[in-house]
Amino acid sequence: MADTPRLTLISTVLDAPDARALAGFYERLLGWSRTEDEPEWVVLRAPGGGAGLAFQTEPAYVRPVWPAGPGEPQMMAHLDIEVDDLDAASAHAVAAGATVADFQPQDDVRVHLDPAGHPFCLFV
Repeated sequence: MADTPRLTLISTVLDAPDARALAGFYERLLGWSRTEDEPEWVVLRAPGGGAGLAFQTEPAYVRPVWPAGPGEPQMMAHLDIEVDDLDAASAHAVAAGATVADFQPQDDVRVHLDPAGHPFCLFV
């Protein structure tokens, strides 16, 4: 459409009780670098470019529950991360600070929780 303005997705932003701490986890997990680093705002970018991940401190942050039951804080989004070896990637994620979620809905996907409770999925 000729009248559509150019729109470019730059980042997905995750709220956290401590933006720098959560960014540190994703630095270890993904091997990405900080391009912005403020006390309440951090941006990570992949070495090859593309959309990044940003983290903002939210003082009223409530950790999501996954899977959530009635009345519990639900996840609003999650990250899907493709890997070449599910077991090795899961071990790496745990070493970086993630926990493996108790509930695993699929055999070929491993659901983890980052230190702030955001779910993310590793898959081959």
